[in-house]
Amino acid sequence: MALDPSKGYRALRHGRHSRDGVEYFVTFCTDQRQTVLASEAAAPVILAEIQKMETEGIWVMRCAVIMPDHVHMLFQLGSSLTLGRAIARLKSKSLLGLKVGGGSHWQAGYFEHRLRPDENPLPLFLYIHLNPYKAGLLPASSVWPWYRCRKEDMDWFSSYLNQGLPEPTWLNGLP
Repeated sequence: MALDPSKGYRALRHGRHSRDGVEYFVTFCTDQRQTVLASEAAAPVILAEIQKMETEGIWVMRCAVIMPDHVHMLFQLGSSLTLGRAIARLKSKSLLGLKVGGGSHWQAGYFEHRLRPDENPLPLFLYIHLNPYKAGLLPASSVWPWYRCRKEDMDWFSSYLNQGLPEPTWLNGLP
Protein backbone atom coordinates (compact mmCIF):
# COMPACT_ATOMS: atom_id res chain seq x y z
CA MET A 1 0.00 0.00 0.00
CA ALA A 2 1.41 3.40 -0.98
CA LEU A 3 1.96 6.05 1.68
CA ASP A 4 -0.66 8.79 1.48
CA PRO A 5 0.88 12.04 2.82
CA SER A 6 -2.57 13.58 3.22
CA LYS A 7 -3.24 11.15 6.09
CA GLY A 8 -1.81 11.28 9.60
CA TYR A 9 -0.96 14.33 11.68
CA ARG A 10 -1.44 16.82 8.84
CA ALA A 11 -4.88 15.38 8.12
CA LEU A 12 -5.87 15.89 11.75
CA ARG A 13 -5.24 19.61 11.39
CA HIS A 14 -7.20 19.83 8.13
CA GLY A 15 -10.41 21.68 8.77
CA ARG A 16 -9.43 22.66 12.31
CA HIS A 17 -11.05 25.94 13.23
CA SER A 18 -10.34 28.09 16.22
CA ARG A 19 -13.20 30.20 17.47
CA ASP A 20 -13.21 32.41 20.52
CA GLY A 21 -16.07 31.84 22.94
CA VAL A 22 -16.30 28.18 21.93
CA GLU A 23 -15.71 25.30 24.35
CA TYR A 24 -13.01 22.75 23.56
CA PHE A 25 -12.02 19.41 25.03
CA VAL A 26 -8.28 19.01 24.44
CA THR A 27 -5.83 16.19 25.12
CA PHE A 28 -2.07 16.27 24.62
CA CYS A 29 0.67 13.83 25.61
CA THR A 30 4.30 13.60 26.55
CA ASP A 31 6.71 12.34 23.92
CA GLN A 32 6.54 8.54 23.71
CA ARG A 33 3.97 8.70 26.54
CA GLN A 34 6.69 9.06 29.18
CA THR A 35 5.14 9.08 32.67
CA VAL A 36 6.61 12.28 34.10
CA LEU A 37 3.66 14.66 34.49
CA ALA A 38 2.02 13.57 37.75
CA SER A 39 4.99 14.61 39.84
CA GLU A 40 5.80 17.46 42.20
CA ALA A 41 8.17 18.82 39.55
CA ALA A 42 5.85 18.86 36.54
CA ALA A 43 2.17 18.98 37.57
CA PRO A 44 2.29 22.22 39.61
CA VAL A 45 4.08 23.99 36.74
CA ILE A 46 1.39 22.92 34.28
CA LEU A 47 -1.46 23.87 36.61
CA ALA A 48 0.14 27.24 37.39
CA GLU A 49 0.42 28.05 33.68
CA ILE A 50 -3.17 26.95 33.08
CA GLN A 51 -4.25 29.34 35.85
CA LYS A 52 -2.05 32.16 34.55
CA MET A 53 -3.52 31.79 31.08
CA GLU A 54 -7.01 31.98 32.57
CA THR A 55 -6.08 35.12 34.50
CA GLU A 56 -4.86 36.64 31.22
CA GLY A 57 -8.17 35.82 29.50
CA ILE A 58 -6.76 33.26 27.10
CA TRP A 59 -9.42 30.80 28.24
CA VAL A 60 -11.91 30.00 30.95
CA MET A 61 -10.73 26.66 32.28
CA ARG A 62 -13.71 24.56 33.27
CA CYS A 63 -11.82 21.45 34.39
CA ALA A 64 -8.49 19.74 33.80
CA VAL A 65 -6.56 16.69 34.91
CA ILE A 66 -2.84 16.05 34.75
CA MET A 67 -2.20 12.35 34.20
CA PRO A 68 1.25 10.72 34.26
CA ASP A 69 1.62 10.92 30.47
CA HIS A 70 -1.12 13.24 29.21
CA VAL A 71 -3.36 16.20 30.03
CA HIS A 72 -7.12 16.57 29.52
CA MET A 73 -8.73 20.01 29.60
CA LEU A 74 -12.18 21.44 29.00
CA PHE A 75 -12.22 25.19 28.47
CA GLN A 76 -13.87 28.09 26.71
CA LEU A 77 -11.40 29.82 24.42
CA GLY A 78 -10.92 33.56 24.78
CA SER A 79 -10.18 35.99 21.97
CA SER A 80 -6.48 36.74 22.51
CA LEU A 81 -4.96 33.51 21.09
CA THR A 82 -6.05 30.87 18.63
CA LEU A 83 -6.55 27.36 19.93
CA GLY A 84 -3.24 26.20 18.46
CA ARG A 85 -1.30 29.12 19.90
CA ALA A 86 -2.90 28.66 23.33
CA ILE A 87 -1.89 25.00 23.47
CA ALA A 88 1.57 25.83 22.11
CA ARG A 89 2.02 28.45 24.83
CA LEU A 90 0.95 26.05 27.58
CA LYS A 91 3.34 23.41 26.30
CA SER A 92 6.19 25.90 25.95
CA LYS A 93 5.76 27.48 29.38
CA SER A 94 5.46 24.11 31.12
CA LEU A 95 8.35 22.41 29.32
CA LEU A 96 10.82 23.13 32.11
CA GLY A 97 8.63 21.20 34.54
CA LEU A 98 8.73 18.19 32.21
CA LYS A 99 12.50 18.35 31.89
CA VAL A 100 13.02 18.66 35.65
CA GLY A 101 10.37 16.02 36.33
CA GLY A 102 12.00 13.38 34.19
CA GLY A 103 13.80 14.76 31.17
CA SER A 104 10.83 14.50 28.81
CA HIS A 105 9.17 16.86 26.39
CA TRP A 106 5.75 17.21 24.76
CA GLN A 107 4.60 15.13 21.83
CA ALA A 108 3.82 17.21 18.73
CA GLY A 109 0.19 18.13 18.24
CA TYR A 110 -2.93 17.58 20.30
CA PHE A 111 -6.43 16.13 20.02
CA GLU A 112 -9.32 18.56 20.17
CA HIS A 113 -13.08 18.28 20.17
CA ARG A 114 -15.13 21.44 19.73
CA LEU A 115 -18.36 21.22 21.70
CA ARG A 116 -21.53 21.97 19.82
CA PRO A 117 -23.68 24.71 21.41
CA ASP A 118 -26.31 22.12 22.43
CA GLU A 119 -23.79 19.53 23.65
CA ASN A 120 -24.04 18.58 27.31
CA PRO A 121 -20.59 18.96 28.94
CA LEU A 122 -21.38 16.50 31.76
CA PRO A 123 -19.90 13.43 30.00
CA LEU A 124 -16.64 15.33 29.52
CA PHE A 125 -16.59 16.46 33.16
CA LEU A 126 -17.08 12.84 34.20
CA TYR A 127 -14.45 11.57 31.77
CA ILE A 128 -11.87 14.07 33.01
CA HIS A 129 -12.70 13.52 36.68
CA LEU A 130 -12.70 9.71 36.43
CA ASN A 131 -9.56 9.39 34.29
CA PRO A 132 -7.09 8.74 37.15
CA TYR A 133 -9.47 6.28 38.81
CA LYS A 134 -10.04 4.36 35.59
CA ALA A 135 -6.27 4.23 35.06
CA GLY A 136 -5.91 2.57 38.46
CA LEU A 137 -3.76 5.37 39.84
CA LEU A 138 -5.66 5.66 43.13
CA PRO A 139 -8.51 4.05 45.04
CA ALA A 140 -12.03 5.46 44.88
CA SER A 141 -11.59 6.73 48.45
CA SER A 142 -8.80 9.17 47.47
CA VAL A 143 -8.74 12.47 45.63
CA TRP A 144 -6.37 12.89 42.66
CA PRO A 145 -4.13 15.87 43.48
CA TRP A 146 -3.75 17.04 39.88
CA TYR A 147 -7.43 17.56 39.06
CA ARG A 148 -8.90 21.06 38.93
CA CYS A 149 -12.42 22.31 38.37
CA ARG A 150 -13.42 25.95 38.54
CA LYS A 151 -15.70 26.84 41.41
CA GLU A 152 -18.71 27.74 39.27
CA ASP A 153 -18.60 24.34 37.60
CA MET A 154 -17.83 22.41 40.78
CA ASP A 155 -20.96 23.93 42.34
CA TRP A 156 -23.17 21.95 39.93
CA PHE A 157 -20.80 19.06 39.15
CA SER A 158 -20.36 18.13 42.82
CA SER A 159 -24.02 17.05 42.91
CA TYR A 160 -22.93 14.10 40.72
CA LEU A 161 -20.11 13.14 43.09
CA ASN A 162 -20.00 11.41 46.45
CA GLN A 163 -18.43 14.11 48.65
CA GLY A 164 -15.93 14.98 45.91
CA LEU A 165 -15.25 11.34 45.08
CA PRO A 166 -16.62 9.18 42.28
CA GLU A 167 -19.71 7.12 42.95
CA PRO A 168 -18.50 3.57 43.69
CA THR A 169 -20.80 2.13 41.01
CA TRP A 170 -18.95 4.18 38.36
CA LEU A 171 -15.78 2.24 39.08
CA ASN A 172 -17.26 -1.27 39.17
CA GLY A 173 -15.21 -3.70 37.15
CA LEU A 174 -12.14 -1.48 36.97
CA PRO A 175 -8.70 -2.80 37.98
